[in-house]
Amino acid sequence: MKTILITNDDGYDAEGILALRDALRPLAKIILVAPASDKSACSHSVTLNEPLKLVEIEKDFYKVINGTPSDCIYISKDSILKDIKPDLVVSGINKGSNMGEDITYSGTVAGAIEGVLQGYPSISISQVLGEINRVNTDYTLAKKYIYKVVKKIFEDGTPLKEREILNINIPPNGDESKVEVTYAGHRLYGNDTHIYHSPRGEKLYWLGLHPLEWKDRDIDEKYRGYRSDFDSIFDGYISVTPIKVDLTAYERIYSLKKWL
Repeated sequence: MKTILITNDDGYDAEGILALRDALRPLAKIILVAPASDKSACSHSVTLNEPLKLVEIEKDFYKVINGTPSDCIYISKDSILKDIKPDLVVSGINKGSNMGEDITYSGTVAGAIEGVLQGYPSISISQVLGEINRVNTDYTLAKKYIYKVVKKIFEDGTPLKEREILNINIPPNGDESKVEVTYAGHRLYGNDTHIYHSPRGEKLYWLGLHPLEWKDRDIDEKYRGYRSDFDSIFDGYISVTPIKVDLTAYERIYSLKKWL
């Protein structure tokens, strides 16, 4: 029987990860290891300055106190899996999008990246939120599509190379027949820092959320038939983006050498 290790950055009891577990149960044994609390936007951080506590909720279901998604995958290898090598790591289903440069902030994407660093094929999946389902998120399409993708991987393998992941975003109003392979878009950021004062007069800062805004990215001519994840999602398509851990700007190596 196949084994899938799942995690997220919304916490072990988040609706999205429980929906993910339900969706994949017909395909494999599911081992769920997730943070005990919300770790959104924690990126690929690992906990080095304090011990982590692994708590078993029930069989094959664990939470990690103070742990990040990367911690969860990292410690699972020797503490839970032992002699078992998962056939796949899936991180999600995140409540909210992970597109463009947001993938560098994302704990959900980082969970998948840690998976490939540990030698497991990995996927991250996120549910983009519409105005209505910000409170009551509908994971129906996400469940259908992740089942379809995982089944295909188990049957046909994956076209990705070592240390590459699939980053999937699901539109708030779409259907499983509308799917595009995309590139990560050019995310636009503002500054939404809110300043408060405590009863003792201390100045406090709360970082706000940025609206999903983007612009066209200048990409290589041979890829100009493809669209960004933003364009795809906001046209009602499921976005599937191949991502690699290697961040080297190879096209700049020669010019940088000359400049130096």
